[in-house]
Formats: sequence, structure tokens, C-alpha cells
Amino acid sequence: MKAVVQDRYGSADTLELREVEQPVPAADEVLVRVHAASVNAYDWHYLRGDPKIARLSFGLRAPKVRIRGRDFAGRVEAVGAGVTGLRPGDEVYGEADGTFAEFVCAKDSRTDLKPAGLSFEQAAAMPLAANTALVGLRDVARVRAGQSVLVNGASGGVGTFAVQIAKAYGAEVTGVCGARNVELVGSLGADQIVDYTREDFTRAGRRHDVVLDLVGNRSLRDLRRAATPDGTVVLSGGGVYEGGSVLGPVRLTLRGTLLSPFVRQRLLQLMAKARKENLAALRELAEAGRIAPAVERTYPLSEAAEAIRHLEVEHARAKIVVTV
Repeated sequence: MKAVVQDRYGSADTLELREVEQPVPAADEVLVRVHAASVNAYDWHYLRGDPKIARLSFGLRAPKVRIRGRDFAGRVEAVGAGVTGLRPGDEVYGEADGTFAEFVCAKDSRTDLKPAGLSFEQAAAMPLAANTALVGLRDVARVRAGQSVLVNGASGGVGTFAVQIAKAYGAEVTGVCGARNVELVGSLGADQIVDYTREDFTRAGRRHDVVLDLVGNRSLRDLRRAATPDGTVVLSGGGVYEGGSVLGPVRLTLRGTLLSPFVRQRLLQLMAKARKENLAALRELAEAGRIAPAVERTYPLSEAAEAIRHLEVEHARAKIVVTV
């Protein structure tokens, strides 16, 4: 099968489209013929081995997982002996390492039926980004109806879902984005939009019950200033590649963890794990028309390197999808 392979850390130029051996599903896995995959900040972080502290997990000298890609949507080709809820022919979506390929083996616990009515390209845009937004708002911030939620990075992959999910939960939503993305964020349902090129949301005088930071470009003091005295600040920096770092967004989350016991505000780190139950919840939201993937553009598998390059340096709008 064809797959996008990486043998060493570096730029997108290190990626190669090669013939590799087709994987065989384990007892708790499904073999999926991939029709589409999407690009996330996760991909360029892994590609670059950045921040360097992440190499403790990614691999010290070279990436342990050589095929890039994390999200997928496709059809089940085969199931492992322990899989009971899915069968060959099912249209599915989910998360697995190595999805920039014609086939991928995915854990049954990280795979669910694709939302009805969505194309493979749309469904592939959802798993990691939408799950991150769901966990950050539902589980970490515990957003309730009537609260005021600010999303810093509202036009990014996670941000576009965060705006919609917060609205689905009955919150009043303020989206922070650049001038070219104001119309997009408005179309997602944001009640107020802050163009960061014209206004500093941390000094606007308005405070929010929940501040969801998806960029990591502001200080902890700035983010706390935008939250109510007993509000919640959720930290989950993604950003773009700016030449490499040792700690990257981890620095901000560490500061939040250290300060949290001494202040009234809740300063929380967002770490979202893929779960079938969350994919099912997202499927229900999508099928009910409460959330819809926003896709900026698609690339063929042979141009996956260009797709990652576009995301890591060009402040991509919404989601970038790779078709297989």
C-alpha cells in the first residue's frame, strides 16, 4: 500500500510517499481502507519533534511512528477477533497513528460509525479536533447554559468545533480570530467576534466564565484578565511552527498548574484522549445539525507534505483534509 513515511525529524521535505506493507489488525483493531484523513497541529509537532521535550514520547532520535496522520474516515475491510460492534463494509471515522496511507489499523475503542450525511472528507476533519473541543468544554471547563465562553483561536481546527459545541451547550460565545476569518467564525454561530489585529481581547474590559486558549500566544496573566474572578481558563496551545522550542506550549500549562492552588480561578490543562463514546457523542451532534466541519481545502495523498506545510506556517483556516 502507499503511505506517507518519515524517517527523521525535520520539515515537510522529509516526508516521502512510499510502498509499505499493509497492516494486519490485532484482536482489538479494525482494518480500515482510508478515504480521507485530516491534518492537525499534532502532525507538525510530530514531524518536527517539537517541542523537544515531546521527543521523550515521540522518539528521541527519530519518530517511533513513521507514517504521519492521526484522523481518518473510511470503510472497514476486516475486524479483529475481539471486535463485536463493527463489521466489514461499515463506514467509520476515528483516530489512529499512520492515517496518511491507503489502509490503517485502528483500535475499536477509538473508532465509531461515521456521522450519517457527512462525506468522508467532512468526517475525517472531526475526530481529533472535535474531540479536543468536546473534552475541553464538556469535561474540563464543564460549560453550562447561560455562561460566557471565549475561544482564542476560533478559526482553527479545534476552534471551529469549540464555537459550535459551546453554542450547542447554550453558552454565549466570543470568538477571537484574524480579520480574514471574521465571516467564518460568525457563520459558526459566535455571538461576538474579536479581530485580534484591531482589538486586544485581554484588555477589552469584558470578562468571561470560560476562556478556552487554543493558541498559546498570550501570557497566563493576560488570559486570567479575560476571565471572571472565579472563572475557568483552559490551556491547550497549538499554534504554528516558529523555529523550534524546548517546552513550547508546555511552559504555559506548567505555569498554570503551579499557580492554580493559589488563585480563585480554575487554571486547567486540556488533554483529550480518543474514545468511542466521544466519537458517538460527536456523531449525534453532527447528525442533529448542531456541529458541521469547516474544511478550508483538500490535498491528494501525494501532496500530504504540502498539506502539513500549509498548516504549520500559514495559519490555516478551519481544517485541511487529505484524500486517499
